[in-house]
Amino acid sequence: MHSYTRAESRERARLFRKGFRQALADCVDPDIRRRIERIDQSAAARGAQELAALHQVQADARQDLATAKAIERTAPRAERAAAREARKAAEQRVRLAERAIHKAEQS
Repeated sequence: MHSYTRAESRERARLFRKGFRQALADCVDPDIRRRIERIDQSAAARGAQELAALHQVQADARQDLATAKAIERTAPRAERAAAREARKAAEQRVRLAERAIHKAEQS
C-alpha cells in the first residue's frame, strides 16, 4: 500500500512527465528515476504504518464487540435493550474497520 501526500503526488507526476519527455528523446536522467523511487519508498513506508494502524483499530473493535456480546448475554432484562444497541454499534465499528482495511489493501 502506498500513501502519497499531495506534494509527493504532484512531484511524482511532474518527474514522470519529465522522464517521459526525456525517454522520447532517448536521454533519460537517472536522477529522475532515483527521485521517483525515493518518493515511492517513503509513500510505501507511510502506507505500511497506516495499514498497521488500521489492523490495530480492527483488533480493538473486535475486542469491544466481544465485550459487548458478553455484557448483552449477562445483562438483566431491564438493561438488555441498551446492551443490544451497544452490541449493534460495536458490530458496525468492526464492519467499518474491515471495510477500511479491505479498501487500503486494494489500493
